[in-house]
Amino acid sequence: MNALTVHGLRKRFVRHLQDARELSVLEGVDLEVQAGTCTVLRGCSGSGKSSLLRCVYRTYRPDSGSIVLRAEGERIDLATADDRAVLSARRRLIGMATQFLQITPRVGAVDLVAQEGLEREPAAELLRSLGLAEELLEVAPATFSGGERQIVNLAITLARPRPVLLLDEVTASLDPARRALALRALSARRDAGGTLLAVFHDPPDHPGLVDRVLEMRAGRLVSA
Repeated sequence: MNALTVHGLRKRFVRHLQDARELSVLEGVDLEVQAGTCTVLRGCSGSGKSSLLRCVYRTYRPDSGSIVLRAEGERIDLATADDRAVLSARRRLIGMATQFLQITPRVGAVDLVAQEGLEREPAAELLRSLGLAEELLEVAPATFSGGERQIVNLAITLARPRPVLLLDEVTASLDPARRALALRALSARRDAGGTLLAVFHDPPDHPGLVDRVLEMRAGRLVSA
């Protein structure tokens, strides 16, 4: 069964500061992601990888096409669903982690993760398993390095058992040791039946993690 089925997805932006020119970022994307697998998107900067993830998560509203999510016995077209249905799907069915963490002032790392429904000790253990130093667990991430913030962001996404995860360069700022820990955690989620659609600058080298690699060029999927 496909957890995600994308058909005819198109997205354009209007450059209001450049004579209202249109910029096409997705040109009729078709994609099927089987449940319980990890699909990796690759391609040069500007090829549409992140825009595709953001349309699936409905951060961007597509201009046309469908994005059918099937999980937990439910079916929802995220391209056309109303905002209430999208928010419900985000809470229960689909999560997204990016390279960047939106900082909540004066809230410690462990509490940010616990807000996703974990007790504080399991939240702390999740952060430890991803390589966050013990002395930083209670510290607000405003002073963290890019890699440390990335750990917190990934932990927040992994804290809920959502069946589908979208991952946008979630290891880009990590050193090799912490990158290995992150990939191990993602592999464990996949092995437990989770579905991953991920963008990676460097292909993951964790054994058994990746099922399929697709390439994007100029807003289109060009190989499988």
